[in-house]
Amino acid sequence: MSTIPETFGSLVFDDKVMRSRLSGEVYHSLKETIRRGKRLDLSVANAVADAMCAWAVENGATHFTHWFQPLTGITAEKHESFLSPAPDGHVIMKFSGKELIQGEPDASSFPSGGLRATFEARGYTAWDPTSYAFIKEKTLCIPTAFCSYGGEALDKKTPLLRSMEALDRQALRVLRLFGNTEVQRVVTNVGPEQEYFLVDREMYLKRRDLVYTGRTLFGAKPPKGQELEDHYFGAIKPRVKAFMEELDEELWKLGVSAKTEHNEVAPGQHELAPIYTVANVAADQNQLTMEIMKKLARRHGLMCLLHEKPFALVNGSGKHNNWSMATDTGLNLLSPGDTPYENAQFLLFLVAVIKAVDEYQGLLRLSVATAGNDHRLGANEAPPAVISIFLGDELTAVLDAIETDSPYAGSEKRKLRLGADVLPRFNRDTTDRNRTSPFAFTGNKFEFRMVGSSDSISCANIMLNAAVAEALRQFADELEAAGEDFEDRLHALIRENIKAHKRILFNGNGYDESWIREATEERGLLNLRTTPEALQMALVPENMEMLQRHGIFTEAELLSRYEISMENYVRTVRIEALTMLDMARTEILPAVLRYTGELSRELNEKKKAAPALSFRAEGRLLEKLSALSDKIDLAIGALGEAIDSRADEDMTAQAFFIRDELLEKMAALRALCDEAETLTARNYWPFPSYGDLLFGA
Repeated sequence: MSTIPETFGSLVFDDKVMRSRLSGEVYHSLKETIRRGKRLDLSVANAVADAMCAWAVENGATHFTHWFQPLTGITAEKHESFLSPAPDGHVIMKFSGKELIQGEPDASSFPSGGLRATFEARGYTAWDPTSYAFIKEKTLCIPTAFCSYGGEALDKKTPLLRSMEALDRQALRVLRLFGNTEVQRVVTNVGPEQEYFLVDREMYLKRRDLVYTGRTLFGAKPPKGQELEDHYFGAIKPRVKAFMEELDEELWKLGVSAKTEHNEVAPGQHELAPIYTVANVAADQNQLTMEIMKKLARRHGLMCLLHEKPFALVNGSGKHNNWSMATDTGLNLLSPGDTPYENAQFLLFLVAVIKAVDEYQGLLRLSVATAGNDHRLGANEAPPAVISIFLGDELTAVLDAIETDSPYAGSEKRKLRLGADVLPRFNRDTTDRNRTSPFAFTGNKFEFRMVGSSDSISCANIMLNAAVAEALRQFADELEAAGEDFEDRLHALIRENIKAHKRILFNGNGYDESWIREATEERGLLNLRTTPEALQMALVPENMEMLQRHGIFTEAELLSRYEISMENYVRTVRIEALTMLDMARTEILPAVLRYTGELSRELNEKKKAAPALSFRAEGRLLEKLSALSDKIDLAIGALGEAIDSRADEDMTAQAFFIRDELLEKMAALRALCDEAETLTARNYWPFPSYGDLLFGA
């Protein structure tokens, strides 16, 4: 039986494997490509491909694929076998450097948002050597970027890599100003905490809403939900534990450092957290994690639900995105140091993040905007749609003292002069975690808590990297021009930006309605509550200019993503509405009518047998259900008329109609059907209840 260290990464063509299978010259050339983005020579690519093929075949692989992340939100792959004809009529297993570096999948059916015509089928995948290849189900998977024939990015990896390069460039400029010539690269590290639900598979298959949309569109509140909070961190049930154990093993084989697992607050809800790693690798690994979760759940007679709000009335699921910046020398740029030099550098990078989040809060909100996340944000388990930063009382006090040039009111009462003073010692997590904060500092990293459970973390990290890169660019421009006045300008720059952007800092209760009023009316922060309004942030000229300035998106790529996101919103909610109609017409209303008919027959028989009795209970129930049936029928008609009423308008108009009118009609139909569920005998109800689903696994 193999040990965990032997299992971990056993299906990954990682640095250890490359070091053992490649010549020293090839290995070092490849590492230079990875470290510095140096162009890969074809001879080196051929050597890597030979070694990769031999390793993959030894580990049972028969095919290879360029594994990429189109704008569908999931991964894509086209499998090619290693088979190549030999002169003697047999075959050999062969893989070339050209096949490694570039592929050509048919791109005609992937979303492009108008970047290309449907008949233009050609697209290219390009190897991302910074993310290790791996074996999945006997197929060598090569992480790649995906672009059109004209070079436009058609995926989520390409802009993420561009944003990482942008931040690297600007961060290095700042570090050089502090005299640091040793650092050659700055990367962003990410650790996404993945929340999910597990439900019994047989029950799942009886719910068309779960099958078609990933969430329940109907469901009355069960007698017990999460009120007792007894599920949170509770003992993991044997069936779920068996799933988690196999999930860990499969992820470890693929080099995913699954670290923490536990029950979450809602019944049937759980969480998996990895050790965090370089952003593009973390994005790849999170996509793998979601895929494997779904596959293994079925093997255990379960279904894994990754929707942000699969059940009303209980907590939804998010994906807390832990983000930090680190150098190739091992320095975390968001860790306070012990010397004036380190303190000043930490404060400048910290203030850059504060400035970035304040100035580009619209882009951060845009990055997490989906129809599913709209149901979650602002609910009792997720941050509000208003973005703010939590720093904790002690660090906030340090910034206040610097801003006002007054003595720090902590343990050491003295003025803080950058370049001369050492910051007061403060440990990680000097205050309690603020679970209501969308963007919280947790000691040496920030936790962006708005990301939805089903979403790719690439979107959030693209915007975060880009915004911070822009703040660092502006800082570097000013400090480079300061010359010998560097220290004075540094001190002034930090003070100025604390004052300019302190409106985004908030350590209180993000759920409090008074905070939302203060944030929007007094501080001028954005409150983009729904996806259609959040997506408008992509069209703001300042946002578009910044993203283009750093080479992260072209104008065409930005507009295409706007169109795709709007279309996804419209299609998602429309599918939900059609599913509601189908279930209400063919399952719920017939069930209520059958039960009503049975009640009516029983009541008539009782009245005949005992005419002197009133049978008030039966009469009242029959009256309620009859009235509800009429209302449900009318609500079905109203929803049916609304679904296609704006189909000839553009996607933006359709999206706002859906937000303002269609969702309201869906909510009205649901409320009636959920009430009917509470009045209908259990054996008549056509599908499993909330209680069955939440407690059935």
